[in-house]
Amino acid sequence: MKILIALVTTLVLAGAAVFYTVHAAGRDVVVVPVDPAAVDLTTPGRLVFRNEAAGPDQGAVASVSLDDPAGPRRLSSLRCGRFAVSAGTGLCLADAPGPLPSAVALVVDARLAEINRTAVAGVPNRARLSPDGALAAWTTFVTGDSYSTPGSFSTRAAMLDRRDGQLASNIEGIVLRVAGERHSAEDLNYWGVTFAADNRTFYATVSTGGRTYLVRGDFDTWQAETLRENAECPSLSPDGTRVAFKKRVQQDGARPWREHVLDLATMKETPLAETRSIDDQVAWLDDRTLAYALPGDGRTDIWTVRADGSGSPRLLVPHASSPALSASAGA
Repeated sequence: MKILIALVTTLVLAGAAVFYTVHAAGRDVVVVPVDPAAVDLTTPGRLVFRNEAAGPDQGAVASVSLDDPAGPRRLSSLRCGRFAVSAGTGLCLADAPGPLPSAVALVVDARLAEINRTAVAGVPNRARLSPDGALAAWTTFVTGDSYSTPGSFSTRAAMLDRRDGQLASNIEGIVLRVAGERHSAEDLNYWGVTFAADNRTFYATVSTGGRTYLVRGDFDTWQAETLRENAECPSLSPDGTRVAFKKRVQQDGARPWREHVLDLATMKETPLAETRSIDDQVAWLDDRTLAYALPGDGRTDIWTVRADGSGSPRLLVPHASSPALSASAGA
């Protein structure tokens, strides 16, 4: 059955917003208010995200004012599976055409013009920049590793130093210590990198021997050590004192993960008020608030929750994913 798209635009003089309505066979009607201004990553007070509203602009990098997150969104022509922002620089991880699953990692400027392009194997999964935008990291899902069960996925995590162009296309060669002991194995998988402000320290997840660990790495010495078990997709707070991560609380079922925050000084973890399973690398909007994508009822929305475990989850932006703060100092 052909999809019939009817595009209806209405100029709202008070807010200069344009509304488009998408009618698709078998889908609900989606109405999205649009601000015709361009996306600019240096504009303060805006949330940048991947537009998930069904229609011609699905997948586009977009932004909204944090003062009116459900209001008009600015849309771009750049399509990404994941998008990250730091210091007016963007990192777009997007699908690439071809017979095999592949992606492209694009570093873009504040107006989303391409600065650097890197071909990447696999399916886009995670993207992050260091606070000043000097370091970039991305993760993809890949298949075909010799140790993998047929049909299963492995991960590839890469790091790019934009200062000298040095690329580590697969960080599995980093010197790793598990519980203080040097560890090497065929089944090592890294994903979900997050950076500290010193452009040296980073955190990530490593999986080996059927277990997952939070690791702290040193970009300069190319070494990493495990900090704790059962921690995935870390996200470092803007002040560098805490790491948000998803913890497996069920081996199967509808809610396998629960988001937690780890105090790096005391190693005390705090479960967050969000009890639904979050399969995302969350973003810090400030030192108190986390944002994340949550699918449900045939759509994906961005929600927020307090980082101290109090309060309750709040819907921030409907029909959106991959949140990042414009002009952000966080990673």
